Amino acid sequence: MSTSFLYHAFGIRGYRYVRTDYQDGQVIFTIEQEPETCRCSACGSRRVISRGQVEQRFRSLPIGSRATFIDLAIPRVECLACGLVRQVKIAFADPRRSYTKAFERYALELSRRMTIRDVAVHLGVSWDVIKDIQKRDLSRRSAKPKLKHLRFIAIDEIAVAKGHRYLTVVMDLETGAVVFVGNGRGADALKPFWKRLRPSKAKIEAVAMDMSGAYQSAVMTHLPKAQIVFDHFHVIKLFNDKLSDLRRGLYREATDVLHKEVLKGTRWLLLKNPENLDEKKDEKRRLEEALALNQP
Repeated sequence: MSTSFLYHAFGIRGYRYVRTDYQDGQVIFTIEQEPETCRCSACGSRRVISRGQVEQRFRSLPIGSRATFIDLAIPRVECLACGLVRQVKIAFADPRRSYTKAFERYALELSRRMTIRDVAVHLGVSWDVIKDIQKRDLSRRSAKPKLKHLRFIAIDEIAVAKGHRYLTVVMDLETGAVVFVGNGRGADALKPFWKRLRPSKAKIEAVAMDMSGAYQSAVMTHLPKAQIVFDHFHVIKLFNDKLSDLRRGLYREATDVLHKEVLKGTRWLLLKNPENLDEKKDEKRRLEEALALNQP
């Protein structure tokens, strides 16, 4: 076993190999960091004084069906430059994680072909560990997408929980990707998005939204040259609501029983295209009679 093998097989470099132990079918490699390579994790200064060590074990890439671990006594140092006492950075693992970066990459590669449960069983870890690896990878790749290529966007709000809790979502209409999620709804929820969009120098040509006055005002302020497009769903919804209000109003105003019979069931007639009216059911005549009641 050598230091070069640790680097080529497990992606660990900058540490000295100490020994290998075999316990309960597991392979445990012990390594150590040379004192002269220790740096302050806050400012990067070399002017540090040793303040002890913290033993930690990291899960690494398996060898066949055998689980593999890396044991490291992590140095704690006092920085003479900034005065902090901290553990040094670990090159092969992320902070507050009990597995190496190589193990994380391997789990992600398996996740493209297997379920979370299958990956967890194969690697001998819990379901939560694999799920956390996937969430962190998704966050790294998608937390702050680039905005400079945006041309057409959509703004809408969604309810995420009971008690009127909302999120404001901005989507790239060309790719379908969500580029921003803000807490709450209205103009205030979009403030962080405008702050990110300004330095990106994106040339937004059109913005699709509902008929919210707050969204319209925010877009007109920050994107004065962009065209505002009301999305098809809300236009049709408002139009249908108006037709329903018209039908109810006509029914309330009709005092004659015959007139009420004429108006009964006209909601769907109002929503139909003229060419779709069924002559066998006399729908065209019924619609004309209903509209005639509102002629004045």
